[in-house]
Formats: sequence, structure tokens, C-alpha cells
Amino acid sequence: MNRLLRAALSLFAAPRLNMREDYGKVRRLQRQLAALPVPGHRVTDWQTLPDDGSDRVPVRVFQPKELRRDDVLLFFHGGGWVTGDIESYTPACSTMADLTGCVVASVDYRLAPEHPFPAGLQDCTRITRMLLEDPGRVGAGDAEKIVLVGDSAGGNLAAAVSLLLHESGHRGASRQILLYPVTHWDHDPATSPFASVRLHGRGYRLTSTEVQDYLDLYVPDPEQRRRPQVAPLMAEDLSGQPDTLLITAELDLLCDEGEAYGAALAQAGNAVRMHRVDGAVHGFIALPRFSRALREAYEVINAFLDDDDPVAEHRDPGDST
Repeated sequence: MNRLLRAALSLFAAPRLNMREDYGKVRRLQRQLAALPVPGHRVTDWQTLPDDGSDRVPVRVFQPKELRRDDVLLFFHGGGWVTGDIESYTPACSTMADLTGCVVASVDYRLAPEHPFPAGLQDCTRITRMLLEDPGRVGAGDAEKIVLVGDSAGGNLAAAVSLLLHESGHRGASRQILLYPVTHWDHDPATSPFASVRLHGRGYRLTSTEVQDYLDLYVPDPEQRRRPQVAPLMAEDLSGQPDTLLITAELDLLCDEGEAYGAALAQAGNAVRMHRVDGAVHGFIALPRFSRALREAYEVINAFLDDDDPVAEHRDPGDST
């Protein structure tokens, strides 16, 4: 990465913000940016689910310009469990629908600190169970067509939902796509087992300080952060998980822990594909459509969606080159 680009990225580093105090400002800025006109920006449907008498969870449904697949991507947004919502992720979800040719259903789960763990996870689990039991709600022909997708904290939630459903004996999704997910509880450069935390935890789009602040807000009790529902890599049993595509970003502090989770899934007998986007930083799924990192990621995603018999592959989690 050249010096100019590195300097530009450093402007977005978390030490310029105190997430514990400024998350409200970040939420407002995200909504303002999402409200800007975007070519191809379309929301074709709005639904609130479920209808079982419990608190309703908003779900925004996106139809692609050209429907090329009958899969439905059930999407959990990122934002450290604290920021992000279906408004701020509407441009990214519109892009996802168009570039995959799939219907995308985006879940507006509850956020911390107003609703700490496990509130957001409960919302995502409830919606997943409902759609697996009644996939016609979002136009899917059967449960096999429901694909869990999440980026960053949303990737963490997708992995945790799959673990919870398997643990409870409930039928889970057959496939999941985890984009640079949070899978571990320790992001302190002094104690983290992952080299990418030390190499990329300062001066880039996401910093160690920011991740730790998010975890403090999401899971106030430090002892709870080692639970598999918060740190999926801590799970003792990873059997019976969906066929998984795990995409990481080379310059992301979460790169190594994401790949370690993919390797652990493969070692437990699951079908796993991993792809590292070289030169990419955290959060690239929200970049403009002409972005190289975004285009590369969707080439891999589309190949995964088209393959009915994925082969288990994994990269050495210690390789952070």
C-alpha cells in the first residue's frame, strides 16, 4: 500500500472517536451518508417480522434488477453490534441484490448499548428460524435456498446463529457467507494470539481500540465474551455447521481470526472455502460498485452460490501475508 493511501486510511482510524461516547454521532452520520442519492438504489419491499406476538423485528427486502437465482440472502449488518441498521446498509444491500441476482432480506436487529448481548443475537436467531420454517415469506421455495450472510459483527451473528441452531437441534441454514467476521474476544495487541491484530490494529479503517470498545458496549461482562455465542472460535463443538464461504481482508485486524475460524470449521468436518482479498481493508462490502475489492468478493460469492458441492479448503491461519 502506498504512503498516500495509508495516510488517507489513517484519517478514519478509531482513536479519533471514542465509540463509548460517540456511537450516537456515528449512527447519525451513517444514516446521512446512506440518504445520499445512489445509482440503482431501490427498496422494493418492507416487512416486519415475526407475527408471533413478540417484539417485531424490521426486515427490509430487496429485489434485484434481474432475478438470476432463487436463493434468498438473509443479511445481518455490521457495525460492532452498536452502529449500522437497515437504513445505513440499504445501499450495500441494494448492491448485493443486483450483483448476485438474489433477493436480499436485511434484518434490523436491536443494537447495544441500549440492548446488550444477547438481544441482537436473539433477534437474528428468531428471524432465521422463522424463515427456515416458512421460507415463502421472502419468496424462497424451500429452506435450502436461505443463505445466511453477515459482515463484521454481522458475520459474528451469522456464525453464532448457526451454532445456536445446531446446539438446539433446530434445522439450520445449509450455507453461510461470513465477511471478515469477528470470531474471537481478545483484540489487545499485547495479548491477542493473532498477528493481524498487531500488524493492522492501528491506522486503518478498523482499530483494536474500536473493536474493544464495541465489545465493552455489546457484552459489558468480560466473562461473557468468551462464550461461543460471542466468540465462535471458542466453541468446543463446530460440527454440523453450514457449508461456509469465509472472506477476509488482508489489511484488516480481523483477518487472522476469521481464517482461524474457517480452518476450525474445516477441521470439524464442514465444507469451507476461504478467500482473502489482497490489499483490502475492513468494511469493503460497503464500497462503491467499481471497487476492485468489492468486485473480487462478489466473483467469489457468486461462484459459491452456483456450486452445489463445495470442497473444503482452508489457508493456514498463521499466514498473515
